Amino acid sequence: MGKAVAKSREKLPYWRRILDASLPVDLSYIPIGLACGILLNASGFNVWTTLMVSIMVFSGGAQFLIASLLATNAPMLSVILMMFFLELRYALLGSSLSKYLHGESLGFTALFAASMNDENYALNYLKFSTDKKFTPHEALHVEHMTLIFWTISNIIGSLIGSAINIDLTIVHFALTALFLYMIVVQLKNGLIIVICILSGFLAAFFMVLTKSTLGLVLSTLTASFIGFLVEATIRKYKPKSGWLRPMKNPAGSPEDADEDADD
Repeated sequence: MGKAVAKSREKLPYWRRILDASLPVDLSYIPIGLACGILLNASGFNVWTTLMVSIMVFSGGAQFLIASLLATNAPMLSVILMMFFLELRYALLGSSLSKYLHGESLGFTALFAASMNDENYALNYLKFSTDKKFTPHEALHVEHMTLIFWTISNIIGSLIGSAINIDLTIVHFALTALFLYMIVVQLKNGLIIVICILSGFLAAFFMVLTKSTLGLVLSTLTASFIGFLVEATIRKYKPKSGWLRPMKNPAGSPEDADEDADD
């Protein structure tokens, strides 16, 4: 049965196979992309600047962050620093895919990295892990297919925002929901939970202290540094501590995908 399905998929046009592979993410991008486009419009982005930021940034979390910070008149330095630390995770995500890109040119790798985000990373990692015929070029086209859906949704959202007066309270909540999700998928042990709570208190403290969104940058750096020191100390002196005991993440992980592939 599985072989028959595989053969039928091979007979499909190339673009259809790429669309089928990316469709779960493509569909999920429509509502969140519309909300992002509306929020960008409310923050002063027109259709063309929305198009540019959608293609050049291609990160829902980053684009929501840009719109929210600019809407509160945050200094550009805060926007740049927050963007840097938010997107730094892609260095780790990209490194886990590098083993599948051996032999590709530097230009291809750069384009692949520029087109990657959390969702298409998960799709491509799973495909590479479970489908031995899946190629780097197909992975790149999966990224581009998701980019098309995201960009079109952003543009339509921008047009809706410019034509209709919408209560942005619900749209602003999307940013909170998005970052709560990003926290949940990072929860791997008790120590990370404690550091997440600590970072919340630090954010409030530094925001009051600095009276600007630069406090978010300071809280991020401080919480990360404290978490690194505590984890390194525990691993050195008490490696079997319950604080580092792994827990099952409800969102899954690449390791789970590898286990499923082996089964």
